[in-house]
Amino acid sequence: MNPYLSVLKLRFISGLQYRAAALAGMATQLFFGLIFIMVYVAFYANSTAEPSMSLEQLATYVWLQQIFLAFVMLWFRDNEIFQLITSGNIAYELCRPCGIYSFWYAKLLAQRLSSAILRCFPILLIAFFLPAPYNLSLPPEGTTFVLFLLTLLLGLAVNVAISMFIYISVFWTMSPVGSTLIIAVIGEFLSGMIIPIPLMPEWLQNITYALPFRWTADFPFRVYSGQISQTEALWGILIQLIWLAILIVLGRWCLRRALRQVVVQGG
Repeated sequence: MNPYLSVLKLRFISGLQYRAAALAGMATQLFFGLIFIMVYVAFYANSTAEPSMSLEQLATYVWLQQIFLAFVMLWFRDNEIFQLITSGNIAYELCRPCGIYSFWYAKLLAQRLSSAILRCFPILLIAFFLPAPYNLSLPPEGTTFVLFLLTLLLGLAVNVAISMFIYISVFWTMSPVGSTLIIAVIGEFLSGMIIPIPLMPEWLQNITYALPFRWTADFPFRVYSGQISQTEALWGILIQLIWLAILIVLGRWCLRRALRQVVVQGG
């Protein structure tokens, strides 16, 4: 575990250096958070149907998306890994005395952690002190908050496992653009990042429940607001662990298949 913990630590410290980028990101996330909530306030004010989420829960959902955007966004990418694959420098990675999958997984995990830590606390404070209905609400109980943290971290692990398929696909496509767009667009929609899953039609909700994407964002955010009960959250944690194991095993298998076809030219 030492090589993976070392790269995790180094990448985490390196990611904390980009404070100017974090400030720009915070301003963008605050802007979009307010815009999204304003749109939903307008919809709720003119809707005659009974909503499946209260406006307070929905505002909390949107703010959690923005606060932990680095945890849940699938278009977050490491161009260094793409460059290694497309340039042939993957040969250096193959010489390392450690597994490529675990090594890259640790790098991606550290980058997301450092980016989230730089941005989350200022947005959190501002969102708490906004006037209703634009503010972020507290979770109903302390136990709910503990379950939220656990589900959020497991969701992060699942999200990194999903994003690994983007990098693995580049061994065949030699271009990161297509796979990044396809997985990011489909994944973010099905995870509830565009429209919260409770607001989707029932047939579409059934599709999201059968896929791993909702466990990265929708599930932990609804645990926080109390819309998902504590008993249901415990069962959800088990499902998150199952999906994490499936995705890691499948990702390792795909990477092994890809590395068998690697041809590195030069001397």
